Amino acid sequence: MSTDTTASVSTHILDTSTGRPAEGVAVSLSAREGSGGEWTALGGSATDADGRCKDLPAPPEGTTHVRLDFETEPYFAKKQAEAQQDAPANRDSGAFFPEVAITFAVVPGEHYHVPLLLNPFGYSVYRGS
Repeated sequence: MSTDTTASVSTHILDTSTGRPAEGVAVSLSAREGSGGEWTALGGSATDADGRCKDLPAPPEGTTHVRLDFETEPYFAKKQAEAQQDAPANRDSGAFFPEVAITFAVVPGEHYHVPLLLNPFGYSVYRGS
């Protein structure tokens, strides 16, 4: 939750190749003060059955930039293994992007919801509400 002196961040992932939420993707949050500042890892979570991370830590006071790191390779490896059980001849290459890092600027008092639209060969992000 944001306060007057801090921002807050949430995210969710939709797998656009299936039209379903991406469950079990590890997400970590880092923050820095100023564009030349050092990144500080704040913690992380994993997406739930609805593809949402509801318990990301709040960035500390003074944060100007936030980075969300999504570990997509294990998610796609699991999907590939499940697909091969159903159709052994299906041998796609898994994830072209084994991880996705999204960096964005924040201001105190604002909430930032940053959805990730994901498929094995591309992704898109936007500031949601």
